Amino acid sequence: MNIKTTLLFLVFSGINLNAQNTGLSATEKVVVQHIDKNKAQYEKTSLAIWELAELGFQEDKSTLLLQNLLKENGFNVVSGQEGMPTAFIAEFGEGKPIIGFLAEYDALPGLSQKVSANMEPLEERAPGHACGHHLFGTGSAAAAIALKDWMIKEKIKGTIRVYGTPAEEGGGGKVFMARGGLLDDVDAVLTWHPASRNDASAESSLAIVSAKFTFKGVSAHAAMAPWRGRSALDGVEAMNDMVNMMREHVEPDARIHYAITNGSMAPNVVPAKAEVYYIVRHPEVKEVIRLFERVKKCAQGAAIMRLCQI
Repeated sequence: MNIKTTLLFLVFSGINLNAQNTGLSATEKVVVQHIDKNKAQYEKTSLAIWELAELGFQEDKSTLLLQNLLKENGFNVVSGQEGMPTAFIAEFGEGKPIIGFLAEYDALPGLSQKVSANMEPLEERAPGHACGHHLFGTGSAAAAIALKDWMIKEKIKGTIRVYGTPAEEGGGGKVFMARGGLLDDVDAVLTWHPASRNDASAESSLAIVSAKFTFKGVSAHAAMAPWRGRSALDGVEAMNDMVNMMREHVEPDARIHYAITNGSMAPNVVPAKAEVYYIVRHPEVKEVIRLFERVKKCAQGAAIMRLCQI
């Protein structure tokens, strides 16, 4: 069962197969024939999600496209999982094994893009799909539908679940779903990602913690009375300096990156508020937690040094 399900993901992640391929078994040919037959519908869905380009937790139309696609193919869909309006679970069948598919559909901020291999934004600073999430959700739904058809044809018992996981980029919808126990009874959960090769892999990913640090200072006119101000942006920059010095003293597998998401609107005003967004990664969860505690100490030290609150 798991082998056949994995094959589906090879198909949907772009492997060059067709129903005439003599290297496929009879079961595998059924799967590929399903893709050939429904290719136009899946392409239409993925391109529609591409054009919508909705940010995390705001994928109102994108999630409905996938939910309706699954409903039309016999899945029972329940939306609004774990308090997230754009999250859903679509289920078909009953009993064991339970095979899950992760479906993502959120866009990234500032990456509006035409259907082109070159950087050609449709609208400057508008959101867009840079990581293929318009494909992720559609491919997972298509895999689940093809598996469902095969199960019916072969009279196979089991349950298929598609988890609609919003805000993969920066929000982690699937984390809330896992924490809520929605994956506890699943035998296997599969996902996929575009890459430079086609394969089925059980490789591990990096554990991650993310947080936004908001510094609060005192505003003042930077020319007339700068001594009256306490720059929140100074706090952000001091924190970043300390974290960057810390990089020499972390394990090689660690990843720490940040973006200043709120600096100052005008250089002649001492900013009373500033914000920086951090992401910490490492193969081991325990090490991520330890590193994040060090990043927090950098933030606390920066706030003390620049007379800000955090």
